[in-house]
Formats: sequence, C-alpha cells, structure tokens
Amino acid sequence: MNWKRVEVFLEFLIFGILIGIIEDLIAIKVATGQPITFQVFKAVFLIAIPFAFLGEIVVDKIDFVEIMKRIFKKNVPVSRIEN
Repeated sequence: MNWKRVEVFLEFLIFGILIGIIEDLIAIKVATGQPITFQVFKAVFLIAIPFAFLGEIVVDKIDFVEIMKRIFKKNVPVSRIEN
C-alpha cells in the first residue's frame, strides 16, 4: 500500500468535506435566510461526507485530460486539417 497516496487522498477528502460544508451552509443561509443551528450543521455534515468521498474516488479514477484530448482530437475542424 502506498502511504503517500493514502495521505493525499485523506487530505483531499477532508478538504472536500470542509469546503462542502461551508458551501452548503452559505447556500442554506442565502436561499432560506434561516439561522444555522446545530441540527442544520449536522445534516449538512452528514450529507457532505458521502459526496466528498465519491468525488475523491471519481476524480482519482478518471483522467480528464485524456478524455478532453480524445474529444477535441475527433472534433478538429476541416479547415484546420487542410492547412
């Protein structure tokens, strides 16, 4: 097991949870105007954990640069090919 990879995964997971909580609390406050209580914080925390985990798993497994290269390589305009 590569401990450095696990360390990076956990750092991004924790950062993802914190950012997810902050953005959800801001959205709730702006959208509803209601005060942020412990119950609201608890619900946001419990919702943020699985999304942060799934986000880390998906981001680690998908090579977005390779996908973008394939998409744009297929969609090259004819005028660019002729030059």
